[in-house]
Amino acid sequence: MAKKVIIYSTPTCPYCKQVKEYFKEKAIEYKDIDVANDSTKAQEMIDKSGQMGVPVADIEGEIIIGFDKAKIDQTLGL
Repeated sequence: MAKKVIIYSTPTCPYCKQVKEYFKEKAIEYKDIDVANDSTKAQEMIDKSGQMGVPVADIEGEIIIGFDKAKIDQTLGL
């Protein structure tokens, strides 16, 4: 069963683009939340991760800050 994946990102963030490209490469479905235009979701991201930097990936409640390929693979079981 596919894991629920959410990415908190901004349109101008290069690491956000990298993590989304990586998920596309691996055929991982994800929900992309633009925190630049949604202050409620930005606060949700800060509450989950403890910081304001993007990208933040939420994979079944496991929070991954930045584009940490090894941690993403481990969390997704790749």
